[in-house]
Formats: sequence, structure tokens, C-alpha cells
Amino acid sequence: MSIMGTASYAGAQGLPEIVTAAVALADELGFASSCRLEQGRLLHALAAGATARIGETGTGCGVGLAWLVAGRRPGVRVVSVERDAQRAARVSELFADVPDVEILHGDWTRINDCDPFDLLVVDGGGNGKRGGAADPEQLLRAGGCLVIDDFTPMIEWPPVHSGRPDSARLSWLEHPALLAAEVRLAPDLSTIVATRRP
Repeated sequence: MSIMGTASYAGAQGLPEIVTAAVALADELGFASSCRLEQGRLLHALAAGATARIGETGTGCGVGLAWLVAGRRPGVRVVSVERDAQRAARVSELFADVPDVEILHGDWTRINDCDPFDLLVVDGGGNGKRGGAADPEQLLRAGGCLVIDDFTPMIEWPPVHSGRPDSARLSWLEHPALLAAEVRLAPDLSTIVATRRP
């Protein structure tokens, strides 16, 4: 979830209908931290590579989820976990008529109860920035893709955050089960995209 992410959609044209609906829900609920437009476009592209299952932690108001749904192939299932009960209920209503989409209410760790994913977007917990990190060996199929967003672009090695080595970012970039790279999406925004080694 991005600070002021919902505001990044102001004036945007040509969005998928479900994305527009999710942004409207975020506006209605006063939820400012939606997936940014640049991140959404990346998720849309990555979703097309999934063949069976996509997962997400941190549904928010469903903006990132909407990008994933709009980009996926027919028949690909999408599971998203949201800890806030009101948001989980409202997003469930928003996607009620969309096939193969499931919203789970609870802590991000509920994603651990699902089958392995082709694509997993770790946002609202499990990203290692404030504690526990998702286990890519458990949650991804071999060759599956992991996305961890909302980093500032790296300009030195090792990457630094608040004057210290950025341990969260390094844990993904150097994870032995992953081939990982940082992708700059905007001057102030980057994302880690990683593939699970076979």
C-alpha cells in the first residue's frame, strides 16, 4: 500500500473498469494508501504470466487486486487477504460477480493456508519491512513470481534506509531461493520482482 497511492489516479484515463470501481471505493472510504498507478500497470502485466493462481496480501480497497484481475488469463484464480473487516467486506461486494476471486479476512499469514502461487504480491504484511516475511519456498511454485512494492529507488550498494543498511530490501535481493531485481517505476518508487529458483 502506497502513501497517497489513491491520489495517483486523479485524472487518469483508460483504466480498466474494475480498477476505476476500486479507486471509487477507496475514495468513498477515505483510504489513501491504494496501489499506485505505476505499480498497478506492472501488476497488470505480471498477472498475464500466471497460469493457475495469483495471491495478494493487503487488499486495501481492491485497487491492486483489480489490476491483477484485469490482467489475468481466463480461469486463473485470485486470492487476496485483508485484515480490516470493513474493507474486506466491501471489496468482497465489489468483486462478488467476478469469477475466481476470493477475499479472505484476516492477518496476512492466512495466505499461508493457500496452495502455492504463480504470482504473489506481498504488500499488506509479509514483506519483512515490519516483522515477519512470507516464505517464497512455501508460497510460490518453482518459477513463480514474487512482488514486493513501495521501496524508494536504490542508489547505492548496499541499499540504505534511514541511514542503515536496508535489511528488508536486502533479504529479498539476496534470498537464496530467489532471483531478484529492483525495478524503478517512478523517480520515487521502485519494486522488487523475484522468481523462485527451480
